[in-house]
Amino acid sequence: MMKVTPFLMFEGNAEEAMNYYTSLIEGSKITSMKRYGANESGTEGSVMQATFTLKEQEFMCIDSNVKHQFTFTPSFSIFLTCDSEEEIDRLYSSLTDGGQVMMPLGDYFFSKKFGWVSDRFGVSWQLTLPI
Repeated sequence: MMKVTPFLMFEGNAEEAMNYYTSLIEGSKITSMKRYGANESGTEGSVMQATFTLKEQEFMCIDSNVKHQFTFTPSFSIFLTCDSEEEIDRLYSSLTDGGQVMMPLGDYFFSKKFGWVSDRFGVSWQLTLPI
């Protein structure tokens, strides 16, 4: 069966990001990881390809062995619907640590609590608590 999987390209910290994300979001896990070995095109031990899940959504990521002129952009973000006020507050606090606030956590006409941040890895997150 064909599916769509969001793909995140890191430059050396894919495993750190996956560990961080799966530790923050309940029921999440790293499902596969293949590392570069000696004499392969990437840095030995870095992530050649990995998959992880956040709230049952699968993501794929790599550590790029090529330095690019670009990184993550806020025009693509992970939109996460939280189950409780405690969860949105905890995630917002964690993701803003070392990151950047793009929309402060607050009550907006489209959500009783919403915040938009870029985390310490440069990945953009929109967190919402439904009305």
